[in-house]
Amino acid sequence: MPVIVNSFTPEIVQLLADGKIGIIRTDTLYGVVARADNEASVERVYRLKHRTMTKSPIILISSQEQLFDQYDVATLGRLAPLWPGKNSVILPASAAPEWITRGNGSVAYRMPDDSVLREFISKTGPLIAPSANPEGDPPAMTIDEAVRYFGEDVDFYVDGGMVTDDAPSKLYRLQEKGMERLR
Repeated sequence: MPVIVNSFTPEIVQLLADGKIGIIRTDTLYGVVARADNEASVERVYRLKHRTMTKSPIILISSQEQLFDQYDVATLGRLAPLWPGKNSVILPASAAPEWITRGNGSVAYRMPDDSVLREFISKTGPLIAPSANPEGDPPAMTIDEAVRYFGEDVDFYVDGGMVTDDAPSKLYRLQEKGMERLR
């Protein structure tokens, strides 16, 4: 039976370090999370969700130091007004692993607005966090809905309450002269 808790415990940090996957409330929706640096865990999330294999995941980070690539001062300056916040930004990637880029040459990152979540990510490392639903189904708005979707196929659940604002993050793409808003 999966672990079900109401907060980010050291046990959850350790489960992720051990390659486990689970469901947490992000700053937007519930997400299926795995460490971004663990290929087997990332692939497990893709299989669980029946996610399109060429669709890159959004990576949750706690700070700019967790970006896979090194970016120049100008690029980092363009990111500063968007982070932390409910803003995902697609950046060109050369150092990110193939299981993250999925052949797209880029990675979408978000530094969540929630300080407790950022502190958790500072302990776990960057996390993939696609929405907690099988692809094509509506996202889970409560932990009970997530359990109905995934049952014992995940290793843990962190109950973060009901999602009341189901708006996804804003999505931007870094362009040569600024940011292009995509949604």
